[in-house]
Amino acid sequence: MSTRPDKHTPTSLGFKTQMVHAGNEVDAGSGALRTPIVMANSYALPDDPSTLSWSGTDVPLYTRNSGTNQLGLQKKLAVLEGGEDAVALASGVAALHAIFFTLLKTGDHVVVADVTYEAVFRLFSELLPEKYGIEATFVDAADLDAVRAAIRPTTKLVHIETVANPTTKVTDVAAVAQIAHEAGALLSIDNTYTPPPLFRPLEHGADLVVHSLTKYINGHGDAIGGAVIGRADLIRQMKLDAMVDVGGVISPFNAWLIMRGSVTLPLRIRQHSESALAIARFLDADPRIAYVAYPGLESHPQHDVATRQLLHGFGGMMAFAVRADSSAGVKDAQNRFVANLRVITSAVSLGHDESLIVHVDNSGPRVAAYPAGFREFGHLRFSVGLEEVDDLIADLAAALDATFPA
Repeated sequence: MSTRPDKHTPTSLGFKTQMVHAGNEVDAGSGALRTPIVMANSYALPDDPSTLSWSGTDVPLYTRNSGTNQLGLQKKLAVLEGGEDAVALASGVAALHAIFFTLLKTGDHVVVADVTYEAVFRLFSELLPEKYGIEATFVDAADLDAVRAAIRPTTKLVHIETVANPTTKVTDVAAVAQIAHEAGALLSIDNTYTPPPLFRPLEHGADLVVHSLTKYINGHGDAIGGAVIGRADLIRQMKLDAMVDVGGVISPFNAWLIMRGSVTLPLRIRQHSESALAIARFLDADPRIAYVAYPGLESHPQHDVATRQLLHGFGGMMAFAVRADSSAGVKDAQNRFVANLRVITSAVSLGHDESLIVHVDNSGPRVAAYPAGFREFGHLRFSVGLEEVDDLIADLAAALDATFPA
């Protein structure tokens, strides 16, 4: 007998159906089909509040602890990644910090991917070592022997990205999880570049998954938030430490916006991925392009790992650069190319409905870990949006023609 689908039982539903219904409740007061924005910062107490935990996070009490919109979003996020629980916070960096602040103490050691988000790099290269005596080793996460060699008796955490920002290096998550667990350490993964259904790190051995909700899960460029998903005991501690007592709570309005945006994630991520692959192939074939870093290209160094892990597309993120006649002209060439774009927008962030591109030059301490092309030319980080792919390719082609006139 087949299982009857029920919107109140997410495990009985397919992913697209889950994203429509998970975490949403019909409003008891108005009968509204969508949970409304509840902008209160306090909630009514019971007649006898003495039994309440003033730091409780499971029922609305005070919005720093949890509010109606946050609770609904957290239910949806747990379903999204197949975790036991989730905590939604004010930003992606707040979510990353929540893991490190909650799990680490003086004397602990962390193995960190050498290509990682800028805030993570600074946290582990400066702030956490200098302020709290937490030691970190940066390592090529795609080199399993290097990861294994970096482990110490004091290693408590390994932190990597599924697809690294900005180089698109892909890590074998299951293999790194095995190394971490054999050493008694936890594995946390930033999965912002490849949200479900592209990849679910918990299914491959990760203990905690981080998302900048600002990006693909929201998808509309109008809200900021972050989340950690994983085991209930770990998430509970983060709620108490990083949310209640540090105060990194997400606002009700942002939680509502992200809840709304997440409904179309399965449809959007499919289009992002299809368009990005077509654009990557177009750029890769043009001699005026110095390099293209996109996991869906057969030339990508970790294409085989990406193909094995990312079963529903390679995502919407890539990096590339245009060629320049001399080292002195590298920065100018990238900037002229971006200035000649008419559909694609020059701006930071990623995962929006509109395509975004940003030029980052080849300077800074992190560049030593980047591939040769990145070190020579810098990179254009390109977030492929939901526009017609023919329009995006035509825009790129026209910008190349204007940058390199015949």
